[in-house]
This record gives sequence, structure tokens and C-alpha cells, in this order.
Amino acid sequence: MLVKDIMTTNVRTARRDTRVRDVAILMCFHRISGLPVVEDNGGIVGVISEKDVLRAMYPKIDEAMRLAQTPHFEELESEYRDVLNQHVETLMSHRVFTVGPNDPILRAVSVMFAHKIRRIPVADHGHLVGILSIGDVHKAIFKETFDREFGHEETHMDNVEDKRLVSP
Repeated sequence: MLVKDIMTTNVRTARRDTRVRDVAILMCFHRISGLPVVEDNGGIVGVISEKDVLRAMYPKIDEAMRLAQTPHFEELESEYRDVLNQHVETLMSHRVFTVGPNDPILRAVSVMFAHKIRRIPVADHGHLVGILSIGDVHKAIFKETFDREFGHEETHMDNVEDKRLVSP
């Protein structure tokens, strides 16, 4: 199976000068954990993730080691407002790993595992054409295996319980 067979082509993106606030809105309301950062011509220049945004709120490890006491994490949460006013370029990861649309999906997974990332931009000659997540790959492999093993028989989910944790 190839990346182009399962990648998402309607990709939400950010620009270098996009405010982090706008990216946070997209991430929260659309349940996206990261976005490719692109130029006007579609060239990929970075990736901005939830981790990048949250990391900006906390002291660097060397700062924390110099402190005589544990940082006041509740106070650091108030700095989120300052982070939201920054531009994507200040927080994004500039090192971008990509795969091509004609790459096998397990090659894409190996790149994601090797670099500890959950999503990877799909590029054709350096230009964004899609995005692939670990979840996309898992669903595709599951569906292919299920269809091969069981054909297109109707699935009965009555025996599967959904035990979500619910706060009172």
C-alpha cells in the first residue's frame, strides 16, 4: 500500500507569520495535533505542533536546574497568553521530515518511529501534497487485514464495549 492511497489531501496549514493563537484554535477545534508550515507556493518550511506551543511555556532544562526550587507550574500557565501572541516561526520545528506519495506506507511509519513523530507531511518535489498520521496507517492496515480475513461480512460490534472514562 502506498502513502498516496491513504494520505489526507485536504491539509490545514500555517504560514510563518501566522499567530500561534490562530494555530491553537485550529488544533483545539479540529482535534489536530500539528500543522505543516508552508510558503505561498506550497513549499514546506516547518511544522508546528501542540508540543512546540506547550514547550514555549516552560523553562528550559538548564534554567530549571539553576533554580533552587521547583518552578511554580501554575504561574507558568499564565504565560500561555504570551505564547499565543507569538508568530509560528518562533516556535515551529525547522527540521522537517517528509515522505513521497509513492512511498510504501511502512517506510513512512519507519521514518515517523525513527524521529518520534505522529504525523508526517507528504511532499512532491518539496511541495506539500498531503499528510499522513500513525492513525491513518493503523486504520488502513487494519481494514486491509480485516477485509482479507473476513471479506465484506457485516461486523457486529454488540460484543465490544466502549468504556470511556467520564468525570462526574
